[in-house]
Amino acid sequence: MAKPIAPKGAAPLNKESNTLTFKCNDMPRDLTTGNLARNMAAFAGPYLLACFLQTFYPIADLFIAGLYNGASTISAISIGGQIMHFIVMLIAGIAMGATVNIGKAFGKGDDEAIASATGNSILIFMVLSGVLTALAYPCTEQLVGLLQTPKEAWQETLDYTRICFLGIPFIAAYNLIASIYRGLGDTRFPLLFVAIGGCFNIALDLLFIGHLGMGATGAALATVIAQGASVAVGALCLARMKAMRRPNMRPDRAMMRAILGVGLPILSQDGFVQVGFLVITAIANTRGLYVSAAVGIVEKIICFLFLVPSAMLATVSAVSAQNRGAGQHARSRLALKYGLVTCCVYGGIAAVLCQPLSPALVGLFTSEQEVARLGAQYLRTYSFDVMAAGAHFCFSGFFCAYSRSAWSFIHNAVSICAVRIPGTWLAATLFPATLYEMGAVTPLGSVVSVIICILVFRHYRTWWDNPDSK
Repeated sequence: MAKPIAPKGAAPLNKESNTLTFKCNDMPRDLTTGNLARNMAAFAGPYLLACFLQTFYPIADLFIAGLYNGASTISAISIGGQIMHFIVMLIAGIAMGATVNIGKAFGKGDDEAIASATGNSILIFMVLSGVLTALAYPCTEQLVGLLQTPKEAWQETLDYTRICFLGIPFIAAYNLIASIYRGLGDTRFPLLFVAIGGCFNIALDLLFIGHLGMGATGAALATVIAQGASVAVGALCLARMKAMRRPNMRPDRAMMRAILGVGLPILSQDGFVQVGFLVITAIANTRGLYVSAAVGIVEKIICFLFLVPSAMLATVSAVSAQNRGAGQHARSRLALKYGLVTCCVYGGIAAVLCQPLSPALVGLFTSEQEVARLGAQYLRTYSFDVMAAGAHFCFSGFFCAYSRSAWSFIHNAVSICAVRIPGTWLAATLFPATLYEMGAVTPLGSVVSVIICILVFRHYRTWWDNPDSK
């Protein structure tokens, strides 16, 4: 590992530990040494729990709304949630750039680079949140219209989405804070402030939706207030970290280029993927209110099932970034292997269990039998995507760590354009009575992505050992 370089004004090196004093106090996790499987589990565990709690935002909204309201409110929250998920994924793409560059600098032991990556990430996120809010809010009605929102759910969808757009700065701040911690190998503090936000969200849902009868508007208000509480706690924790008290806020072209070099392809990929899902949602919405509600419920269940693949993506990315910085490339590839095995085993189990349990799972969110019947059909075939998508998630995390994130965009673009969108349209046209066929399209698209990822990995098989060569 490269010798740490003390930034100006930083604490002197501790000769016994051969590291900076503020690093010892902050207790970041070094992912370049020790048992790799244990390190990955220690990183992924809190991240997984944080993601689990974070999914309570949309799932609690749907569950509580389903208890007190009908299909129109469920449809409004699910459609508005799809739009917000699009925004979240754009922000998360840039966050990946911050995580990778902070992790790479940490692996090298380069503290000046850590400070620069942190400060420039803050500058990028400040601009990003302002631009997204300014662009999204005035276009709310057009976005809701593009999704072919059923007329029964139109006004509630509009109100829900407008309020959620006001929370974009909170979403950006949360992702920034979490990306800094992940780059330093720490997923424990993000778990803390997400847990607090989740508790706020559930309590406010019960108040606004249940007690005050505010429907989708209440769900949106609960989400935004909970996000604000989560960010407040996260910012407080970050401010108390000595390493983060003096981030280098001076714009650095090389560092911004490095962050955006990873983040922009991921942003483009996630944006393209979400556009694809929004098109699929629009196709589903043209089939009526019951299909719209059923597809919306299943999308939330799938988000829950995708927690483990998402955790593996973040884990493989952070572990590989640190080990790339330390020059331990074989260890990075081993992390990818562990992630693939985990996702394939978990995804297979999830798909098998969804076959008998689908009616009960969908029934948790609605009392309308037709919505539950259609949702169960959709979930049974869609659930196989947990395994297939989990595999290409791991490859994407590895490619990002090695500055090959453009391939993540390419394989997703091919999958969406060649399989998911045309396949969904064909399924809706040829099989209008069921949702089995429409649900099977997404895992087929993910299989295409996995094939492309394997070919790319094999193509660069010698380059992975010397990634900084020309």
